[in-house]
Amino acid sequence: MSIVRTENLYKRYPEPGKKNSYFYAVEGTSLAIEAGEIYGILGPNGAGKTTTLEMIEGLTDIDEGEAWIDGISVSQEPYRIKRLIGVQLQANEYFDHLNIAELISLFSELYGSKTDPMELLKLVNLTEKAKAKPKELSGGQLQRFSIASALVHEPKVLFLDEPTTGLDPQAKRNLWQLVKNLNKGGMTIILTTHNMEEAEYLCDRLAIMDHGKIIAQGSPQDLIMQHAPEPPEIPIHGNLEDVFLALTGTALRE
Repeated sequence: MSIVRTENLYKRYPEPGKKNSYFYAVEGTSLAIEAGEIYGILGPNGAGKTTTLEMIEGLTDIDEGEAWIDGISVSQEPYRIKRLIGVQLQANEYFDHLNIAELISLFSELYGSKTDPMELLKLVNLTEKAKAKPKELSGGQLQRFSIASALVHEPKVLFLDEPTTGLDPQAKRNLWQLVKNLNKGGMTIILTTHNMEEAEYLCDRLAIMDHGKIIAQGSPQDLIMQHAPEPPEIPIHGNLEDVFLALTGTALRE
């Protein structure tokens, strides 16, 4: 059953310097994402990935088309949708005088839920940083805290917008494991990424976008066989990321 579905989503913006002229950031996007999937949206900068997510999340108005989450219309019942989803954005601002445990309690109260901050921080491996303020966290720790903040109301669907951008290999792989663990618990996860290894490792299925349109959909393996069945050369060894992890270890050190 599709827990997230869109039909012919369009988002247009005024063309700079051209009166009564528009360009489409998203043009006719249709998706059907199954409950329990990790679904990825790939594409170059400006392809429409983030705009597509923001329309599904109810953060950006839909100009044409419709989106549903768990059978509920995003445009008609946006407040019900907010109860169903968790959103990790590319950038977040927090109250800088509160530590992360206090922030989790605050977010929980805003949703009317009774989340134990330490249990949630344990889930994202941040219990030792409970008294730290967001500005005192490393990049990887801040990303995991951002995800923890999106989980305070136990959402059915978690949206991640380029969650590992700027992270070192260790922090990236730790976050990948967190995503896998959340998904094993039954959570549907939708993410955007520029990282092809990330998409192949995490995602059950993918959509590839370019110039506002979806140009391919399928599992990573199916897309590879359809569009790149013959690699330019057969790898005979690992890569530099594997060297880095072999030399430094995979234990959490952030």
